[in-house]
Formats: sequence, structure tokens, C-alpha cells
Amino acid sequence: MATDEKVRGPASYFPSIEKKYGKPMDHWLSLVGTRRDLKHMELVAWLKSEHGLGHGHANAIVAHVLATRGG
Repeated sequence: MATDEKVRGPASYFPSIEKKYGKPMDHWLSLVGTRRDLKHMELVAWLKSEHGLGHGHANAIVAHVLATRGG
């Protein structure tokens, strides 16, 4: 029997991020991936100030990138 697992964590925001800002998640993930010089909250602030993202969306992107690269 197959189960439909609901997406949890930061990735649960991805569909609404794509819809609201009109860019695919690869764009946002790559963008954050280039900024290894900044810490979590610095990245969130950067996405908010330079790219116009809301706090929750920026935080979800950063959390996902940092989790996948191990910090």
C-alpha cells in the first residue's frame, strides 16, 4: 500500500515561494549557495533586503541550503 507523505520542513514552503516570486527554487537555492561568507541570519537579511523575500520564505531557503551542505 502506497502512502502519500506530506512534505515537511523548509521544503514545504517551496511551492509558495515559486508562485509568489516567479522564479524556480533552483534559482534561490543556487543564489544562497554562492554566499558561503554569510551566516544563517545574515543570509536571511540579504534575501530580504536585496531580493525582496519575506522573512519566512527567506528563512526556509537558507535553512534548506545550510542543512543540505552540512551547516
